[in-house]
Amino acid sequence: MSKIKNIAVLTSGGDAPGMNAAIRAVVRSAIYHHLRVFGVRHGYEGMIQGQLKEMKSHHVANIIQRGGTILKSARCEEFKTPEGRKKAYEQLKSFDIDGVVVIGGDGTFKGARAFMDEYEIPFVGVPGTIDNDLFGTDYTIGYDTAVNTVVEAIDKIRDTASSHNRLFFVEVMGRDAGFIALRSGIACGAEAILIPEKQTHLETLRSHLEDGPRRKKSSNIILVAEGEVAGGAFAIAEKVKEDFKEYDVRVTVLGHIQRGGTPSAFDRFLATRLGVAAVQALLDDQKSIMVGYMDREIVHIPFNKTIKHNRTVNQELLDLFDILNV
Repeated sequence: MSKIKNIAVLTSGGDAPGMNAAIRAVVRSAIYHHLRVFGVRHGYEGMIQGQLKEMKSHHVANIIQRGGTILKSARCEEFKTPEGRKKAYEQLKSFDIDGVVVIGGDGTFKGARAFMDEYEIPFVGVPGTIDNDLFGTDYTIGYDTAVNTVVEAIDKIRDTASSHNRLFFVEVMGRDAGFIALRSGIACGAEAILIPEKQTHLETLRSHLEDGPRRKKSSNIILVAEGEVAGGAFAIAEKVKEDFKEYDVRVTVLGHIQRGGTPSAFDRFLATRLGVAAVQALLDDQKSIMVGYMDREIVHIPFNKTIKHNRTVNQELLDLFDILNV
């Protein structure tokens, strides 16, 4: 019989569409298994400050379709210190917490692992980040919605680009990973995709755009991941605009619009499966793991692997883009 009686759930780091669906799944799964469940407001900061409140089934009613996170999120420097983690531990013990579900990304899991190196309360992670850059899962919560948001925006940009013979550089999120740029670029038929994982040569980009068939296009869309080493969309546009005077060169930065909005059906489904799996993992005495989704199955990945290993861009998708962009 499991020793787990009371659990806590929190969201940390950047918000992602589907986090509320994951919270809902954790709360209702815990109640189903006759556990008490406490929501922690404002992530690790709230844990340190003791912002825990017991949640019942009705507290998570009508949230599966909402973006953001009802528990709020925050980045917490204090939790990175032994003193901060000690305060968090004392707060968890005061509420008799036996296990914690943390919903977030790489930084969230680093904090959880550091905590578990010092204290015995088990943590289980649920991958929630629009960047989709966590090792050990095919998809992270929020990624599918973010890609759909980008594609919808680019479709609209394409309309105005075609109407005015414009060359658009569109910057999307992805400071360290180009998954959003690559998948949305393929989906919307972008003429070029610039991502951190693949070195950008501006001469190659110029040559690509100067190609005869492309010169006849009334519009060109260049997708730029914000972490691209050659610079952001503004910097790259400035470097090449003199070569394309026949185009009206414009830049659009989509920014935090990618984080918001109603989660897609897939993100709701994924978040629900992972939330339930996280509670089950705690009941099975699992700890210091992330529940992931690989080949349509739930998997358990140790925190140290999710932190140490980088997820790589699929070369097949890069090749696919090259094939289609002739």
